[in-house]
Amino acid sequence: MIITRRHFAAAATMLPLATPRAQEAFPTRPIQVVMPYAPGNATDVLLRALAGPMSQQLGQPVVVINREGAAGAVGSASAARAAPDGYTLLFVPALVASVLPVTQATSGLRPESFAPICQTFSNTMALVVRRDSPFTDLRALQAAARAQPGRITYGTLGITSIPHLAMEQWAAAAGVQVEHVPYRSSGMAITELLAGRIDIAAIVLGTVPGLSETRMLTIFDAQRHPDFPQAPTALEQGFDVQPASFGGLFAPAGTPEAVLARLEAACATAANSEVYRTTARTGFQPADYFRPRAEFARRLRLDVDDKAAVLRNIRLN
Repeated sequence: MIITRRHFAAAATMLPLATPRAQEAFPTRPIQVVMPYAPGNATDVLLRALAGPMSQQLGQPVVVINREGAAGAVGSASAARAAPDGYTLLFVPALVASVLPVTQATSGLRPESFAPICQTFSNTMALVVRRDSPFTDLRALQAAARAQPGRITYGTLGITSIPHLAMEQWAAAAGVQVEHVPYRSSGMAITELLAGRIDIAAIVLGTVPGLSETRMLTIFDAQRHPDFPQAPTALEQGFDVQPASFGGLFAPAGTPEAVLARLEAACATAANSEVYRTTARTGFQPADYFRPRAEFARRLRLDVDDKAAVLRNIRLN
């Protein structure tokens, strides 16, 4: 039998079509999400509440990997170097794009190192004092700081943390000098506050349990927090200071659009699940903590510009 070109063409139509690996349905294997901080912190707790519902949506395990060090730079840089295929993600505050590229320049992190997927948390900063503190509001604090430049002390969870930047923004708006005392955690700052070794603690709401022995001087937000309605905003007290601390899920830059869209859809469903909502409420998250990818990206660009201006005017050591 003579095999003709027509025979080859007919046989080819009966062969199963080969599906390139790049076109396989995503995901086909477990996804790891890097958490660049220690287990048990407020952001870690939120991620673990998100991972379960996301696993259900994606049909693959979503595994949390804690890789701490250098204020989040170690784990974040490892995620930035990962293959942009959607199988290694990062769950962090926006400061990984807006602050760490400045303060951890040798890490290789840049504002464009990651592609936002979805915003799943929005933290509110607050200033707390002891119940017997002479500071009754921000105007009283401003007056005392003007009378004693550099003598009023405040503690935070570390240099260039968002609470540190929030306090520096307020000090600039108030035209005063206050002395920063960095600690390893907000809990340590509260301990030192209650012991009388510092005057104020700048914290993230939800990161410090048991604030009953303190009094909230202000919160930095556009409106009062529903869980702390007695605490006035800085805006109400005449200071236009609303530092943002928000974040969520990121992928390495260059991740394909189809993969980002699939992850965004899964994240949206997971972030609105009862499991995540309950955890968010426990952590004093606002009702509108979620933002889709486009809004998250826009907010991130604004935060990069905002934090650059703040960092130019503060001491980093």
